[in-house]
Amino acid sequence: MFLKDVFVNSELKKQFVNLIDSHRLSHALLLLGKSGSHSFALSVALAQYLCCENPHDGDSCGVCNSCRMFENLQHPDLHLIFPNCGTKTVKANECESRKFMNEFRTFVFDHHYHLDYNEWVRRMNSENKQLAINIRDCGYIVSQNSTRAYSNGYKIYIIWKAEQMNNDAANKLLKTLEEPENKTLFLLLAEESDRILPTILSRTQLVKIPQLTEEVIRQHLIEDEQLSDKEAADIAAISEGSYVKARALIQENSELHHFLTLYNILLRSVTNFIKNPNDLARIDYMNVQKNFDGLVKEGREAQKNFLNYLFRLFRNELLLSQKGGALVKATSEEYQVLSEYKDFFTLKNATPLQKACNTAIYHISRNVNSNLVFTDFYFQLRNILSTK
Repeated sequence: MFLKDVFVNSELKKQFVNLIDSHRLSHALLLLGKSGSHSFALSVALAQYLCCENPHDGDSCGVCNSCRMFENLQHPDLHLIFPNCGTKTVKANECESRKFMNEFRTFVFDHHYHLDYNEWVRRMNSENKQLAINIRDCGYIVSQNSTRAYSNGYKIYIIWKAEQMNNDAANKLLKTLEEPENKTLFLLLAEESDRILPTILSRTQLVKIPQLTEEVIRQHLIEDEQLSDKEAADIAAISEGSYVKARALIQENSELHHFLTLYNILLRSVTNFIKNPNDLARIDYMNVQKNFDGLVKEGREAQKNFLNYLFRLFRNELLLSQKGGALVKATSEEYQVLSEYKDFFTLKNATPLQKACNTAIYHISRNVNSNLVFTDFYFQLRNILSTK
């Protein structure tokens, strides 16, 4: 992984290069970035640059023996630590990162270094077990730290999702993290620093990884996924700064279009009732019910996805109604639909709308009859939007 290929602010990369070149890089860094950021890619690129035999122009050479090993994440001085658990093939009291290294490398390559914890949980097929960085992982770090580096250079430990490190593991790592052997670099990657033990935090230097901009995501969707400029711009607008989510949205594009159609049918019926409750033809509740029936047949996950989609659009409606158009995260198609109904959304009905969505999601999750849930939701929505 070259530094030039990392989706991170160029100034931040230059700062890292300057620190490495001047031998002033801290031995323990905490890279704090949201899911879907390129913090894992940045950590690998820094490690590759640090170990490169012929670095030049602020980047690794890509052709030396060290760089070739980094290309496959198989450099002997690169140690990857990540959340894991017992599986059908690895007993719970024997699990550690090394037992799942091939699966993790494949996961990294499949996701182009944009790592998402929930995706890794699904890949582990953990049967609802809690993934953690355990004491065996940190015991491995301690033992490796006392050995000589393969290349006579740096030993580098990348700890992905450091907030998943349990207390026993963290306590075992403390002394090594504070007083490592010479030429040792710890790169801890996390999304939630408040879940990391204060004793670990105090031994690391915090570096915040900026969220990806819409423009960066748009450009890479065009390059990596061969999307049109409009398609890439629409997906980037609702990706919330996550390239992982942006790539997932490509697969869900047809579902989003379906949800928007249902949203339009639902809001048109509700708002027509508010304007004229006696005009049954314009209210057309039977059409709403028919579409709800179709959604129910799609299953509970689709139903919850639709309700979460509604919540996002309701938030955007509120922003539009309060002249906050610049903050709206919507596709161009969504924006047109939102503009039709924004006048029905106010600060007064924002909280009831949120509660209605959350209650419906809860009931769907608890296996309440879905037809009843959506019928109740329809009439709640009608009452809430009638209140201004």
